Amino acid sequence: MVRSAADDVDGYLAEVPVERKKALAELRQLCRRELKGFSEVMAYGMPAYERDGVAEVAFASQKQYISFYLMRSDVREAFTERLAGQDMGKGCLRFRKPQAIDFDLLWDLLRATATRPGPVC
Repeated sequence: MVRSAADDVDGYLAEVPVERKKALAELRQLCRRELKGFSEVMAYGMPAYERDGVAEVAFASQKQYISFYLMRSDVREAFTERLAGQDMGKGCLRFRKPQAIDFDLLWDLLRATATRPGPVC
């Protein structure tokens, strides 16, 4: 699944492959718990978390991996050392296996994002 037509995140999670459901549900719970004041929406066919109408975090079940999109360049820069060994694109972390998701790292990234608004790429 690259781009979902689901109307909401529950619908999105119902579509993902069974071997990814638990990890993606856990990622959603982490986002909902840490991103207080953000709105959970579907944007570009994936779950996203917006503050004041601007998406700062998203995740997706891609064909070959699970993506965690961190649109905040200031947070990425603050975590340069911890992100150095990760499979990363311009603004996303890629986890090829659900069991490889570093939830501790994602928790720290979400907490840093929630602290205050910042520049979005």
